[in-house]
Amino acid sequence: MNRQELKELACKRIDEQAEKIFAIGEKILAHPEMGYREFDTSALVKEELSSLGIPYRDGLAVTGVKGNLAGREHLARVAVIGEMDAVTCSTHPTADPVSGAAHACGHNAQIAAMLGCAMGLSAVAPELDGDVCFFAVPAEEFVEIGYRSKLRERGDLEFFGGKQELIRLGEFDDIDMAMMVHAQGNSPESAAYVGGGGIGFVAKTVNFIGKAAHAGGAPHEGINALNAAMAAMMCIHAQRETFRDEDKIRVHPIITNGGELVNVVPALVTMETYVRGATSEAIKDASAKVDRAIEGACMAIGAKCEITNYKGYLPLIQSEGLTELFEANALGLGVKVVHGVDMTGSTDIGDLGHIMPILQPTMGGFVGNLHAVEFSVADKVRAYIEPAKLMAMTVIDLLCDKAEGALKIKESFVPKMTKEEYLAF
Repeated sequence: MNRQELKELACKRIDEQAEKIFAIGEKILAHPEMGYREFDTSALVKEELSSLGIPYRDGLAVTGVKGNLAGREHLARVAVIGEMDAVTCSTHPTADPVSGAAHACGHNAQIAAMLGCAMGLSAVAPELDGDVCFFAVPAEEFVEIGYRSKLRERGDLEFFGGKQELIRLGEFDDIDMAMMVHAQGNSPESAAYVGGGGIGFVAKTVNFIGKAAHAGGAPHEGINALNAAMAAMMCIHAQRETFRDEDKIRVHPIITNGGELVNVVPALVTMETYVRGATSEAIKDASAKVDRAIEGACMAIGAKCEITNYKGYLPLIQSEGLTELFEANALGLGVKVVHGVDMTGSTDIGDLGHIMPILQPTMGGFVGNLHAVEFSVADKVRAYIEPAKLMAMTVIDLLCDKAEGALKIKESFVPKMTKEEYLAF
């Protein structure tokens, strides 16, 4: 079969399995799980890979699942990624009543599309000259720092982001390039947003340390850690006019512990924040300003502070070659293409993109803002089926004809870092 016939067969198989793909997406939506806790989702992925006869390895970075679909030759290996974790959004209509987790970022659609892609490519694998890795990865959302710190102390992981941890474990060592599709908020139409960038970040936990005293009887004997935290937030706000627009700096602190009792001067208050930016240099500069603001506020109040910085994510850089292939397939499928819409958030596939070619367009079929109570799937075909088809078609472009497409992109790619340099960084 020629390339076009392979694409038509893969898409036909995806269409035939549409109801099953819908059911996968809706089942994950109804059972959201936070990062490094995605055991039910992992089990579902394993069940579906088994039904397709795709061998897999599991328990990778706690919950990750890595399946391998072999071609007739093994000239290149392309990873198709789906993220399993949810976010905390307790007021979302589909939120778990106990954990507050909800798929308000569309990761349920990612897994459905990844498995739909596997269904399509299973029909044409004997005609491909390379292998396809279907990789369900944990913990893209960089949250629950306390929980993940405990996992690290226990030796279960080193990095808080799932792809970061999988890079460390060597699970991307046998992969030449990777792709995935993310939801585009407020985009119910059939559309692919290609070539956009994304911002990186460093995460911080800050303990403000004061002195307890009776809040009514002897407040003058205390040092109010909450006042120090509030002053720190105001000092951070005062830095915002020093951030250049082109650096896309975002700082958004929250107070996770504001004190213990209302009649005790708070002696320990905890803040979490990200410092996001478009470049590593800009993030470093803004992070230093935030630390300075926190330390200055504490000095003014007479409190102390403990600032802990955590390795965040690197900015998103996408492969132009992979983007061109994906765009051509989108146009061929009748999907509107929009160029250069940056993600306003951060993602750990940005880290992967520093060491290998990656693709992460965003696609329509969704209403509401990401991570918000109103976010939902507006059209199942656009949210689940179109991404599955476009990834399958792009993989075929890469791996047919002696994998010439994949080899060309691999040979021309200049990494920002080697794996060893990345881990050291």
